[in-house]
Amino acid sequence: MKKIIILSVILFVGLVVRSQSNQTTDNPELLKDALMGYFIGIENKDFTKMKAVTTEDFVLYENGRIWNNDSAFMNIRRHLPFTVKYTMDKFKIYVDNLSGDMTYVNHADFVFSKEGKVSLDWIESATFRKIDGVWRMNFLAATEKK
Repeated sequence: MKKIIILSVILFVGLVVRSQSNQTTDNPELLKDALMGYFIGIENKDFTKMKAVTTEDFVLYENGRIWNNDSAFMNIRRHLPFTVKYTMDKFKIYVDNLSGDMTYVNHADFVFSKEGKVSLDWIESATFRKIDGVWRMNFLAATEKK
């Protein structure tokens, strides 16, 4: 009887350990790559790139406005010509095997042909989903930093 109990405990512990090892986390840098891809897409006005790193139902909340990729593209076109360079830091990232989220600070330097230079800072958060083995951003919230 004692042997059966010991074997049962060993089997149970083995199953628990195996179950936990299957719930691996992914590399946080992969989420960062998706995020950076989106902003590089904005810098280059590359709508294909922006769409490639987001989900079909992507939503952006920015200072009380709600955008999707199509409305974001229209807004970018409306402000042409301009250049922009983004700099991000203070990343806090959580990722597991199918989803992830992050918070960070974003700084942008815009140069518009008529208005001149504008610098803005945001506090941002984003969520991500792994779809067919690829990380895609599905939500981005940006609040202008005062």
